[in-house]
Order: sequence, then C-alpha cells, then structure tokens
Amino acid sequence: MIITPLLVLFVIIVFILVYLFVSTIDKRKWLTLLVSIVLTPVVYFYLFYPMLNIISNYHHEKYFDKVAWAEKPGLRYEMMNNMIDSKEFTGKSKEEVSNLLGKYEWLGWDYKQNTYDEDKWNYGVGILPGAFNNKKVNMTFIFKDNHVVDILYFDELIVFDEKK
Repeated sequence: MIITPLLVLFVIIVFILVYLFVSTIDKRKWLTLLVSIVLTPVVYFYLFYPMLNIISNYHHEKYFDKVAWAEKPGLRYEMMNNMIDSKEFTGKSKEEVSNLLGKYEWLGWDYKQNTYDEDKWNYGVGILPGAFNNKKVNMTFIFKDNHVVDILYFDELIVFDEKK
C-alpha cells in the first residue's frame, strides 16, 4: 500500500472519530487512546475504505492492449483515456484499427443522408464502476479519407429489457 497525504488525512479523521466515540464509553484516557489506536485500522479498512470505493467512481487505468481489448470487453473503460490522450490511433487506417480493435460494433448515423455513416465506428467500452452509475460508455472513431482524425466518447443510459 502506498502512503499518500490523503490516506494519512483520512486515517487521522477516522482516528479522531473513533477516539471521540470511545471516550463517551470510558473516561480513562490511556484506555481510550489504546482502543482508538487498535480500532482505527479496523474501522478504516473494513468500514470507511469500502464505503468510499462504493460511492466514488474511481477506476484503474491501463495502457491499450489488443489482447485485453478482445478478451475483456467489460474492462475496456480502463484503456479508454490512454487511447484518447496518447493519440496512438490518430492517423491509422480503417484496416489498422480493425486489426487492433476488431470489427466495429455499430456504425454512426448520418442525419443529412439519413443512413449509416461508414466513417464513424462505434465500440462499447463498458460500465464505469460505482454504486450510483447508470450509464455505459462508448467510443466513436471518426475517419476522414480512410484515416482516424478523432476519437470521442459518450455516455449512454443502461436500459434493461422488460420482463414479459
């Protein structure tokens, strides 16, 4: 585990709260301090930290990996920011993108011509972790003259099928 200033701050806050709670039970300072020191890691790692992870939507980020993209489509969101920020795909041809990511999952829509747009390839990226997340993330690769010019991402509400 990496000790960061935020971790230290949270541990101090948890210690103070535990100390204040234990001091209402027993007025002996040495016993209160001892119980607080012993209980703080338990309270932090088994109560506070899990709740923080459930509420926040933090997730790990990874570099793009062709094998992981194909084998674990539900975890593609971990590679999304790297793919956009690194500009690794900018300038690649449709064939190169298809070799790396596989065939597009669906095409974008051209509203002017009222048909599918062969220059907008969409891939599902997955659902970001978090307890209150009701959206899935998708990526759009925009091509011009057969080469990637931009990569965008957008959120889409998760819709569950109705039971019949």
